[in-house]
Amino acid sequence: MTTLTPTKANGATAKAAELLYVDPAAETTDDALATQLSIDGLNTGFLADLLSGMLTHERCGTHLYRSVSARSHNPMLKRRYEEFGKETARHVEILEGLISSCGGNPNYVSPTARAVEGTNSKLLESSFMLSGSLDLMTQEMSMLDAVFLAESMDHANWHTLSELTAKMPDSEAREVFRAAVDEVEAQEDEHLEWAKSTKARIVQMEAESSLATTVGLKTEEMIARIQSWMSD
Repeated sequence: MTTLTPTKANGATAKAAELLYVDPAAETTDDALATQLSIDGLNTGFLADLLSGMLTHERCGTHLYRSVSARSHNPMLKRRYEEFGKETARHVEILEGLISSCGGNPNYVSPTARAVEGTNSKLLESSFMLSGSLDLMTQEMSMLDAVFLAESMDHANWHTLSELTAKMPDSEAREVFRAAVDEVEAQEDEHLEWAKSTKARIVQMEAESSLATTVGLKTEEMIARIQSWMSD
């Protein structure tokens, strides 16, 4: 079973910092991290931090997709959000398995992961914090924008991991990394391309529509218009 929110109760660890207190029972160090991952030829302490940040981004992605799929009024967008959300949950599972199989702790929360979580929290917040002061179409676009930005980072993460894997020496760890990349990278290509092309199509449709078709619409009429976007 995957973990979406690491806590001390489920084995989370972290490094103490100047402004960060960590319970000694949950504290780890750079030296400890460097000895956990059994990967020759790499800075394993840095790699532990990197993988923790990647995993945190995927975990945050599951929350984002769960949120936008519940709030979207467009059946096509909602269906895609649900589909990609399930695939993102699988990516969490894959990364957890990769880290564990190489001797690491998938619930280690690195400084990188903390920064990633802060960014993702604001990204999710941006998709609903102005609800009530934005029209429904703008809200839909803000959710799609959040997905596009999240998938841009996802795509970059997995592309980077793919390049790193290609330069790793032959080993069992490399095979684990390769299997993960082979399963996920094509999906990330699809996610990003879909978000990019869908945003472009909706912008084009709305730009070419008459202002008179949106001014003064009642809520139920606006929802019907949103549901008609790219209906299939």
